Amino acid sequence: MDAVLVPPWLEQLLHTSFFSVCRIHADAARSECNMYCLDCNDGAFCFYCRSSRHKDHQVIQIRRSSYHDVVRVAEIQKVLDISGVQTYVINSARVLFLNVRPQPKSGKGVAHICEICGRSLLDPFRFCSLGCKLEGIKKNGDASFALDGRNEALTMDNTREGMSRKSVSSRQQEERLREGSTQDMYPATPPPPASNARRRKGIPHRAPFGS
Repeated sequence: MDAVLVPPWLEQLLHTSFFSVCRIHADAARSECNMYCLDCNDGAFCFYCRSSRHKDHQVIQIRRSSYHDVVRVAEIQKVLDISGVQTYVINSARVLFLNVRPQPKSGKGVAHICEICGRSLLDPFRFCSLGCKLEGIKKNGDASFALDGRNEALTMDNTREGMSRKSVSSRQQEERLREGSTQDMYPATPPPPASNARRRKGIPHRAPFGS
């Protein structure tokens, strides 16, 4: 495979198991192996291993969503061209999945699907994960992970496009929050006190008839 299209550490990253307990720091509070060094390319390690063995290296942190590994777009786009990969907002952070997630094939009426696994996508992207983009490069050779000037621009466009696309529920929630914020910022102004001199005459009433 062309190393220009795919960095040498990517396949090892996609085949690495994360979130096991570190053997060296098993008794520590942050002993989950959820980090990966792009320079060493030798497996997952924990927070304490990073401080002692990878202090000045390129390290990315892997996170988990519904038992699947994800990485934040802000981190991965510094080292990979992620254009064409579907991104998601999870816990207020934009992420993408490392590998394909098993699910039934998409049925009729689905507008966008992954070119490799057939998973339904929210937006018009080509792949559901980094793993599927890697397979697409192997299969067709019409994509790349290399960060040059052109691909870096595509990555930023992809990120901006994903950031601008939100689910209906997210938009509704934002609208409710915006309405609440507007009410807090601009409270209703109480009407000025009425002046006796400028008070409009009301409806005239007839004097009661004498008895």
